[in-house]
Amino acid sequence: MIGPLINGAAIVVGSMVGAFIGAKIKENVKQNMPMVFGIASMGLGVAMAGKVVALAPVVLALIVGSLVGEIFDLEKSIHKMSFKTKSLLSKLTPSDGALPQDEFLNRFVALLVLFSMSATGIYGAMVEGMTGDTTLLVVKAILDLFTAMIFAATMGYIIALLAVPQLIVQALFFFASVLIIPLTTPDMLADFSACGGCIMLAVGMRICGIKQFPVANMIPALWIVMPISWGWATIFA
Repeated sequence: MIGPLINGAAIVVGSMVGAFIGAKIKENVKQNMPMVFGIASMGLGVAMAGKVVALAPVVLALIVGSLVGEIFDLEKSIHKMSFKTKSLLSKLTPSDGALPQDEFLNRFVALLVLFSMSATGIYGAMVEGMTGDTTLLVVKAILDLFTAMIFAATMGYIIALLAVPQLIVQALFFFASVLIIPLTTPDMLADFSACGGCIMLAVGMRICGIKQFPVANMIPALWIVMPISWGWATIFA
């Protein structure tokens, strides 16, 4: 399980460095670089969404999954958790966070989804679990390193904690890959990638402040898109 560990370490290192040297980073860099990462997320999301094989099951998964997320209000739960964590951490690191609370929470949730629930990370963990190839997760680690560094410059050391859910999610899919991959088809994986791409597009818009999509409430779509894709192909093949 080398890839998930490298990815988690990249988030921790990037966060620590960013928070430590945050005061020395120019304000224009702090303000403008998150926009660049947001655009990168949107671009990657569009590229991933373009892999779709059957659009209907992806749209259905997004609708049903988001409805489930709204019913359980995952976004609100994550907001509460992140606020409590920020309050606790600020007592240990007074320099933690330089953003208004609402903006801080919005960015924190977007980064949680970007780091932990991206289709790239989940699929990369599955690929490594089956083949031992860490390429996808190493590439993601490089991107996450600099993303964590820039955001930690204004949000503080709390960003390093996002390595925990990221590592848990990737570890689960790494060990479950021997059970999941044999049950999938290339079309199912393509639709999964497309669904993840749509969520990453929403994450990018949220980071850039274009639209505050409830991205945490969209996460359940990733859990159901492959079964729906399989059912759709079985019925309409």
